[in-house]
Amino acid sequence: MEDTITLDFGSGGKKTSALIEELILPLLSNEALDELDDGAVLAGNEKLVFSTDSFVVDPYFFPGGDIGKLAVCGTVNDLAVSGGEPKYLSLGLILEEGFPRKDLERILSSVARTAKEAGVMVVTGDTKVVERGKGDGIYINTSGIGFLRAPWLSRKAIREGDAVLISGTIGCHGTAVMLARNENLVEGNVLSDCGPVHRLAGKLLELGEDLHFMRDPTRGGAATTLCEFVEGTDLSIELDEKSLPLDPAAAGACEILGLDPLYSASEGRLLCVLAKERAGEALALLKSLPEGEGAALIGRVTRRSPGKVIIRTAFGGARIAARLAGAQLPRIC
Repeated sequence: MEDTITLDFGSGGKKTSALIEELILPLLSNEALDELDDGAVLAGNEKLVFSTDSFVVDPYFFPGGDIGKLAVCGTVNDLAVSGGEPKYLSLGLILEEGFPRKDLERILSSVARTAKEAGVMVVTGDTKVVERGKGDGIYINTSGIGFLRAPWLSRKAIREGDAVLISGTIGCHGTAVMLARNENLVEGNVLSDCGPVHRLAGKLLELGEDLHFMRDPTRGGAATTLCEFVEGTDLSIELDEKSLPLDPAAAGACEILGLDPLYSASEGRLLCVLAKERAGEALALLKSLPEGEGAALIGRVTRRSPGKVIIRTAFGGARIAARLAGAQLPRIC
């Protein structure tokens, strides 16, 4: 690991893993943290799921959302895909001197509206202000607590033959934010997919232990998240390129910007792995909700290429989808 921190260490890819595995875990290792899931499972009379996330997105208003909506969804979604029922959030604000009050009011209104939609309460928080030029407007941290409803969910539960599903189009959030930064480079009506996935996750829990694992594909996108499913195992994931649900406007913008939608963040989607016999039922459950109408079966688990994600192309070939190496889209969340 390098001697100084660069933007690559916030990418969600290989550099982020190196930071965690080489510095953070050796110093802070414990049973809950070592699992490295989106939410930590805590013991008690009723098991809890606990998660925290920080948001530095630039710009803090973007098509389809803002940093307030993103802060609620990011933590609610981590709790939901960990098998938890989200209940409570904290809200930490770091504001730069001179930040417009009207922008803060708009962001807090978004927090309130999204929390109500997600069925959670903001029950504690903190506010700090830093000198002008030291904070880039606004940063937000949210932590969340929920009740564990699916203790069986685990990477270790993934089996050969399992089906891989996604709840909607891929990579729209990252693309929308990038366009908001470069609105003169390309025309396109791309909205962030930012939204809570707790209802989708709740529907999938009806499958019981045939649902093996869930994650939301944020930093590093769907490709990096799926790599994390099988790295270090004797399993592989094979994706069908023709089945990947791409928003035409987002895909077109990515092509112009030189980006791959598979590595572009989503903030309102979930990936799941489940027994192949229940795939049709799972799709129906997801599609029964408006936020899951674009759900698709995109691949399966095999043993042909251990530890790798393989994309079967529309032309009959194959390519490896490796974990994101650097910061393709810095400050995307």
